[in-house]
Amino acid sequence: MVRIGGLDVGDKTIGVALSDELGWTAQGLEVIRRRSLEEDLARLDAIARQYNVSRWVVGMPRNMNGTYGPRAELTRAFIDVLAEHSGLPVEPFDERLSTAAAERVLLEADVSRARRRKVIDKMAAAVILQGYLDARARPSPGSLV
Repeated sequence: MVRIGGLDVGDKTIGVALSDELGWTAQGLEVIRRRSLEEDLARLDAIARQYNVSRWVVGMPRNMNGTYGPRAELTRAFIDVLAEHSGLPVEPFDERLSTAAAERVLLEADVSRARRRKVIDKMAAAVILQGYLDARARPSPGSLV
């Protein structure tokens, strides 16, 4: 069985999440502390091999009005490099409010501030990936489901 990987790419960290083998649920896996592009890609390769990742979904930062800013350009460049390097499909997915949603989940779970800081990026990756999985599972308009 294969999994889908979700990424929340930042300047200092990359949050990583994985789907279950059926592609229904997303779980946070780890936070990669960014050192160099080569090391980041090597770690993502290792994760893809270990968990049989068939594609990556990367959170694409957008402004609330739907436009793209400078952060989106950096993310687009990372997506292009990851796709070329890994040979896997890499899809952008709107990440608006993913960090806020992850923060809300952690606050509701009464996770300490110090612990939230350590896990927020992988939780944001899980929120992004879950949004992608849910969007794929929805029937398209006009379908007979």
